Amino acid sequence: MSSLLLVEDDVRISQPLVRMLQAEGFTVVHADCGQAALEAIANSVPDLVLLDLSLPDIDGLDICRRLRALHPALPIVMLTARNEEVDVVVGLDSGADDYITKPFRVAELTARIRSRLRASQASDPPVTEPEQIGALRIDRAARRAWFANDELALAPKEYDLLVLLASRHGETLRRELIMNEVWDENWWGSTRTLDTHVATLRRKIGDTKDPPEHIITVRGIGFRYEAG
Repeated sequence: MSSLLLVEDDVRISQPLVRMLQAEGFTVVHADCGQAALEAIANSVPDLVLLDLSLPDIDGLDICRRLRALHPALPIVMLTARNEEVDVVVGLDSGADDYITKPFRVAELTARIRSRLRASQASDPPVTEPEQIGALRIDRAARRAWFANDELALAPKEYDLLVLLASRHGETLRRELIMNEVWDENWWGSTRTLDTHVATLRRKIGDTKDPPEHIITVRGIGFRYEAG
């Protein structure tokens, strides 16, 4: 049975959500503020965190950064009423794996949770030596990546996306294939998530020219990585 930490201060949301998640077979611990969340994780690390961004004591983005630094592989799904793209980008850049905007359907939320749990339990194939792809170096065993000798601070899905694109460099990958490989074939959300991750990756590797040099948009099809 997978364990979840729900960080949500609004009892009108948290109480029914805890009951519904428990009915879905999850073990749920509830924290009503950021400090309580940090204390709960210090006592026992859950399989996944559902994190509200609007908390009364510590900003949810700061909590996300702290959790990612302490537990790099811990899946984090943001719960937010903010639906502007800039907030989504900042949240994902803070280390979240996914986000869902309130109000949401329980079926969609549980599908996202199960998708993140499956992804976190999957392991990369063993690789004895880091791969060098142009200026990019990838160590799959350690789930680390460097660009031009600078280590990249990547959220889990950013790493997965970069590895997929780079490992098939020179090949145009369709959006549907990328979503299936990096997220899940049962993904419920918008493919805007993919565009947000691509934009963040470009910024992190310094691919800021117009048009980009490394992560190329192939209009109407998908994306291609050029090693250069």
